[in-house]
Amino acid sequence: PVRRFSFTLRTWRALKLAAVGLMVFGASGGYAWLKAGERYAEAKAQVAQMQAELARMQAKSSELAQALDKEREKARVYAQRIGFLQAEIARLDALGGKLAAHAEIDRSVLDTPPAFGGAAPSAQERSSPDLDGMLAELDREVQRLDLDLALVEARLMQESTLAQARPHLWPTRGGWISSGFGKRIDPFTGVEANHYGVDIANRVGAPVFAASRGVVVYAGPMKDFGQFVEIDHGFGYRTRYGHLSNIVVKPGQIVEAGQLIGRIGSSGRSTGPHLHFEVHRYHRPLNPQAFLGSSPRS
Repeated sequence: PVRRFSFTLRTWRALKLAAVGLMVFGASGGYAWLKAGERYAEAKAQVAQMQAELARMQAKSSELAQALDKEREKARVYAQRIGFLQAEIARLDALGGKLAAHAEIDRSVLDTPPAFGGAAPSAQERSSPDLDGMLAELDREVQRLDLDLALVEARLMQESTLAQARPHLWPTRGGWISSGFGKRIDPFTGVEANHYGVDIANRVGAPVFAASRGVVVYAGPMKDFGQFVEIDHGFGYRTRYGHLSNIVVKPGQIVEAGQLIGRIGSSGRSTGPHLHFEVHRYHRPLNPQAFLGSSPRS
């Protein structure tokens, strides 16, 4: 038999309300899901934007780091340059003082900066006291000291005379001429050859003196001559001292006539202890015996 259901009016109303409720709930749920999807898309877009901004910031940070490294390297180079210039200034200042005392020049003359001129700097140049400006200032100081030394050199040249420049002292204590100037039989080859100086035989360690006042232009090892010193006396005169056992002067040093410059030895191409001594004028070798006479220095 078929079962039949019957509903009261109240029941029908309740069912209708339930159906309407389900429809409203479904619609609101769908709307909420739609809104949630929109918010997710917005958040995703914001994250992508933030990631792009972060990438730009990282690139900028890397660029700034590279620029900083370049500036640090530039600062290191500047520091080295400034240190070099400061050391050069100290050296030139000390040398200038010594030369001024030697030439009897008032040191206050050297301490007065030389006159300079030129257009005034622009406002931008005046407001940018950077490392380049410091280097330029130090370069000007070096130029001033160079001018100081040029003044001293000019004064020394004025006071120098041909008689002072001319070699005139026996260059060692004692000794005797064991080989003269000009043609001779080479002791190593047995063949006749030019000898552009004189050999003064003496004991190892005997002192070697400057033959006249001048400036040391070379001091050190020289092919064939061993330990070797060359002195410029001015007016074209130069003297050379070879086969030394040791040297006590340096290039650039001013030496007086008779000042110790080294000691006799047998360095280089030598058969025994002696001094090889040469005199040149305007690069032409001269016979040293014409300058030294026949009496050894006692």
